[in-house]
Amino acid sequence: MNVKSFLLTVATVFTVSSVFAQANILNAKSPEEIGVRTESQKAVDNDKPLEYGYVDDRDILFSKMVWEKIVLDERANFPLYYPIDTNNIGSDRRSLYDVLMKNIKNGKIKNIYDDSYFTTKRTLKDIQGALTMIDTTEYGIEQLNAGETLSAEYINKREITAADIREYHIKGLWYFDKRQAEMKYRLLGIAPVAPDVNFIDDDQPDLVPLFWVFFPDAREVLHEAKSFNNKNSSMPFSFDHVLNARRFQGYIFKEENVQNDRAISEYVSQNALMQLLESERIKDKIRDFELDMWTY
Repeated sequence: MNVKSFLLTVATVFTVSSVFAQANILNAKSPEEIGVRTESQKAVDNDKPLEYGYVDDRDILFSKMVWEKIVLDERANFPLYYPIDTNNIGSDRRSLYDVLMKNIKNGKIKNIYDDSYFTTKRTLKDIQGALTMIDTTEYGIEQLNAGETLSAEYINKREITAADIREYHIKGLWYFDKRQAEMKYRLLGIAPVAPDVNFIDDDQPDLVPLFWVFFPDAREVLHEAKSFNNKNSSMPFSFDHVLNARRFQGYIFKEENVQNDRAISEYVSQNALMQLLESERIKDKIRDFELDMWTY
């Protein structure tokens, strides 16, 4: 283990330890004191996401932009999905979708976008149509036709919740840093993916990205929110760490290419196995570049 790795490990241990210390669960005299930090704890708390190092464009010898799919019914991705029922669980544990929505609503995540190229900004009001469906039943329509006031019982309202999220799409850049002489990855964007709210109860509804978040803009709030660590609950991982450290199982479904960045499904259609093999081929192509740098 080199000095850089050792220092990073020590910093991570102390940072996570401080996260658990602020829970105050062993020192609390009443349930109300759990999770409340003392003034001394606040004074020494310098818990912030690890800043990205500056990378000059001239230092990038090779790069490839890829889009990946994180399927949430895979066990490795459960920390991003659960908990979906928050009625009987502490307020300190929330799913990634709940964290994103909460901070979009309170304004801590200021910018959301309609696609992964971050060209058009959206507001919470703009995306409400993709998150909520309001429909009137047949009895309600009859009530309106009769000139009566529509009763609330005849209005069906369906809203996308954390339980409805099936996948996350992420966009990131693999690049070879010639100063560090290694291949690195930088996560740029993330989008929750759910069935179309208008057809959510169909047998096989179409999945659509609800919105895109520019990841560096959301790192502060994702660092404060913690995901569950199944191996050691006293040392939870922040969502920022889980995503930056790639502690998930993802599949490449698109890479930047000359054909308008077409997805794999557009040229390998109706064959899931071949699509998976194509995803692995793209991954190997990126990985092999670093290996080829050391081949003489």
